[in-house]
Amino acid sequence: MVDDSNEHTTEARGDRIAKWLARSGVASRRDIERMIAERRIKLNGVVVEHPATFVTPTDVVAVNGNIVEGPQHTRLWRYHKPDGLVTTHRDPEGRKTVFETLPEGMPRVVSVGRLDLNSEGLLLLTNDGALARRLELPSNGWLRRYRVRVFGVVNERELAGLAKGCSIEGVKYGPIEATLDSRKGDNAWLTVSLREGKNREIRRVMSAMNLHVSRLLRTSYGPFPLGELKPGELEEVPARVMKAQIPRDVEIATKRRG
Repeated sequence: MVDDSNEHTTEARGDRIAKWLARSGVASRRDIERMIAERRIKLNGVVVEHPATFVTPTDVVAVNGNIVEGPQHTRLWRYHKPDGLVTTHRDPEGRKTVFETLPEGMPRVVSVGRLDLNSEGLLLLTNDGALARRLELPSNGWLRRYRVRVFGVVNERELAGLAKGCSIEGVKYGPIEATLDSRKGDNAWLTVSLREGKNREIRRVMSAMNLHVSRLLRTSYGPFPLGELKPGELEEVPARVMKAQIPRDVEIATKRRG
């Protein structure tokens, strides 16, 4: 006979609060742990002191004084981020954010990775923070492809050498596939693909080759393409497509819990 007492115990005590809030699209588990340390989260009116706190269906959780509804079924959107928006929920400099431009009625969502202020193109959004963090991992092997306009003299041999990886100012970058698509005078268009995506990686690598990036457009993230989306447009990925494309070890909430 199979002993399922552990399963019943887990169901009775619920999920850890960091997991529960991540599933609710509030933030990543790491960010939630930081918020707990900052005493910004309450459970049934009491400040949460430790990440090893469990949430049951009858509990009430509040973040920054706002009650969180709880996990919904997992959803994923393709969004064409325009130039000039920051990928954060709050910007200390007061710049306009991606999340301020989303249509009314959208649930709270987080981004899968980021695009910096002057970058544009495909940004995946989800209401499941745990899924977002999982899809960012280089271990997925997902290729992130970009169209990049640069100013300067392109050396195709140097571009090909990026496939071996490189180190710039002490920072190691993984293999990058970069090809020259077209050139007109000192301006050129490149296709650049990578699987890691460190902060401002493409701009820094191009700068080390004496190339200035004047435009950077992400055209795909793993199996999801930008497609025909225009700047600012948003389109939900059908559930069946999402389930077929994301890694099989990823847990997806198929119905509302609690």
